[in-house]
Amino acid sequence: MEYGNEEELLRILRDEYFQECLSLHIGEGSNLLFINDFNGVIIHSRIKGVNVVDESSASVLLRVGAGEHWDDVVAFAVSRGWGGIENLSYIPGETGAAAVQNIGAYGAEIKDVVETVEAYNQLTFVKRVFTKDECEYGYRHSYFKEADHDPYIITCVNLRLSKNPVFNLDYGNLREALSGKETTLQTVRDAVIAVRRSKLPEVGELGSTGSFFMNPFIQQSQFAELKNEYPEMPSYPDADGRVKIPAGWLIEKCGFKGKRQGNVGVYEKQALVIVNYGGASGHEIADFAGSIRSAVLEKFGIELIPEVKYVQ
Repeated sequence: MEYGNEEELLRILRDEYFQECLSLHIGEGSNLLFINDFNGVIIHSRIKGVNVVDESSASVLLRVGAGEHWDDVVAFAVSRGWGGIENLSYIPGETGAAAVQNIGAYGAEIKDVVETVEAYNQLTFVKRVFTKDECEYGYRHSYFKEADHDPYIITCVNLRLSKNPVFNLDYGNLREALSGKETTLQTVRDAVIAVRRSKLPEVGELGSTGSFFMNPFIQQSQFAELKNEYPEMPSYPDADGRVKIPAGWLIEKCGFKGKRQGNVGVYEKQALVIVNYGGASGHEIADFAGSIRSAVLEKFGIELIPEVKYVQ
C-alpha cells in the first residue's frame, strides 16, 4: 500500500481495517531480512521532492521527501556544489529510512546534516517536527528505532548543507582513491562510489543487505587484552572512552570471508557482507548469521549485533 502525500498517509492511518492489522512501513527494503511472510499490511512512501526552503551565503536547507532515493539526493547536492553528504554516496535506500537508521560511511553520518525531521505519530495521527537533538541520534540508531516510543512515520527530512564544504578524507581508502586528483565534491563522490563498488556486490546482481552487522564498541580494558593477543587489530577510539572494532575484521579472523554454506555465504571482497547466491530462505540467512555471531563471541568475547532488521 503506497501513499504520495501526507493526506493519503492520514487516510491510511485512520482506516479501521488498517488499524486492526499488523503493519510494517518500509523504504526500499535494503536493510530488511524477512524470516517469514509478513502477515499484515506493508506501506511505502512515494512522497517525493527535493526543494530549497532556506538559503544563505554559507548554506542551504533542503526539504527532501521520505520517498526520494537517497543517492539521487546526494547526486543532486553534489551537482550544485552543496557539501555534507558526498561521503554518503551510493548507499541504497530512501531518505526517510536513512534518517531512521542514521546511515553512515567513511567518517560521515546523516545526523551531521539533519536539521529537522517531519513525522506523523501512527497512533495519534499528529504531525511532529523533530529537531536533530530530539532524534536522539547515535551509531546506526535514532528515536524512531526505539520500541518503547510511539511509532512514527517520517514524511520529510530537512538537511542543512554547506556551500563551503570541508572534506572528510581520512577514513577508509578515500585518500588513496583520490590520489593525483583535484579534491572536489564530485571527485570525492566518484571516489566513494569506486571504493564501494570494489568492496560490495552491486544491487540487483547478488542479493545482500550491505553491511550485515554493526561495528561493536568495547571497553578499554577488554581492548587492551585483545590488543595484546592480536596486535594487528584495527581500532577507533570513541568519544565516551570505548573503542570501536571493525566487525569485518573480526569475521575475517574467524575464517568466514568468502565462506559459503549452501546458497548463503560471506562476500569474498568484504567480510561484513552476507550474500544470497540464489534461493536461500530468510531462515537460512539468519542461521548463517547466527553461526558468525557465535564464532566471534567464542574467539573474541565480542557480541555482534545485526544492523539488518529481522521481520518475523
